[in-house]
Amino acid sequence: MKHSISLGLLLAILWWCLSGYPKPLLLGLGAASVVFTLWFAHRLDVVDHESHPVHISGALLAYWGRLTVEILRSSAQVIGTILSPKPAIAPYFLRVKVGQPSDLGKVILGNSITLTPGTVTVLVNGDELLVHALSPVSGEGVSQGDLDRLIPADCERQA
Repeated sequence: MKHSISLGLLLAILWWCLSGYPKPLLLGLGAASVVFTLWFAHRLDVVDHESHPVHISGALLAYWGRLTVEILRSSAQVIGTILSPKPAIAPYFLRVKVGQPSDLGKVILGNSITLTPGTVTVLVNGDELLVHALSPVSGEGVSQGDLDRLIPADCERQA
């Protein structure tokens, strides 16, 4: 039940943000759409701890905040590299051990590494990632496991 309620709130907030008009007709249509979507999702039995993980919402918000900081920091480093008269570009591959026990944690880590400028996750193999880095500076955070430690440990916990 808590998953349906949180999904309904999320859909209502999304509707409000995307419509931007506080007119009664649009608010009524939005409410009807949210109710229909919740009913349909309930009928299909697709609202559960995996589709809407309420139990890790706080940890995910903290992770997204830190990921945003890492993306901005990496962007500044890549911009500095590009604009320097003698860019220190030395692309290389590095293998990184993953501390995530679940497949979902490994996917989140690989995607997070790819989102940060200057690094791309090329391969996930067991408990190891193959990452391409633009320079030693951009690969430094990946090799130290900064993002790996930030991923919520209970991302597959049953609710």
